[in-house]
Amino acid sequence: MADAPAPNAATEPFVRADVRGLLDMLKAMNRPPVEEAGPVDGREGMRMMAQIGEAPPREMAVVKDVKVPGPAGDIPCRFYDVRESREAGPAVLFLHGGGFVIGDLEVYHALCTEFAARLDLPVLSVDYRLAPEHPFPAAPDDCEAAARWLAASPEELDREITGLVITGDSAGGNLTIVTTNALRDKPADVPVLVQAPIYPVADEAGKHDSFREFNDGYFLTGATMAWFTKCYAADLGSPRNLPMLGDCSGAPATVLCTAGLDPLRDSGRRYAASIVKDGTEVTYLEFPGIIHGFFTMRKAIPSGQADVEAFIDAVGAALERRK
Repeated sequence: MADAPAPNAATEPFVRADVRGLLDMLKAMNRPPVEEAGPVDGREGMRMMAQIGEAPPREMAVVKDVKVPGPAGDIPCRFYDVRESREAGPAVLFLHGGGFVIGDLEVYHALCTEFAARLDLPVLSVDYRLAPEHPFPAAPDDCEAAARWLAASPEELDREITGLVITGDSAGGNLTIVTTNALRDKPADVPVLVQAPIYPVADEAGKHDSFREFNDGYFLTGATMAWFTKCYAADLGSPRNLPMLGDCSGAPATVLCTAGLDPLRDSGRRYAASIVKDGTEVTYLEFPGIIHGFFTMRKAIPSGQADVEAFIDAVGAALERRK
């Protein structure tokens, strides 16, 4: 039997076998997209997807829900540590994804334990206010407040914090950059040592080739992104919405990753290239053949586990160079 013809590299992108299996399954399920389901059902759908598709959490010595004072009341957060107690050191601030509309502490529970275990650092996960009930700038306001609270070594955590690692995916990647820039302009009690955006929105994603190539059929769609943008109702000219509209110089050491089949891919690429030109130390990882959102789909996309580990290890290496 003759070998099957190879895909036309000029027209057909490389898709991993487990990614193709997931995409085919989701297509067969024919569930309404989040822009049709609406915010409440969309949030429940993301929780269900995490329950089905995400890896189990790692064992932790400490998992504690805490309330962080915010600009509009307490912000629910969750604190993780693999150690009951530890010496003074850095902590991770995790900002979840979901287009500023969906996503919560439960969806990202397992991933936060992965960061805590692999970095051997405490992690604070932030349940910032969501649109459309709380449009822009509620999310960046809450994330900045949580960062400043963590930097102040609050008594509730019983840890002396000496520096921050700020990370998050997608909308949380955007908020990672926005929060880091806010702490650059008005420093907190301790510095941001490393920022680590995961497939972030850094500029107008719709103008890039990756958006045109992957905006349908690769999990995150252009229609969903447009709906998220409408719900978020941001000031379109504000760098707290799209950070590349403002000054991104002076960033700390940065670890940034993109997914090869992501409509947001080129936005992350462009941000990384921009801060390299400004003299920032950047570790850039692009994972081929995989879709947006894979960090919380490690059971459904087993090949993504190695990518998650590579990213977290790169964050650890960047942090080690700060010592």
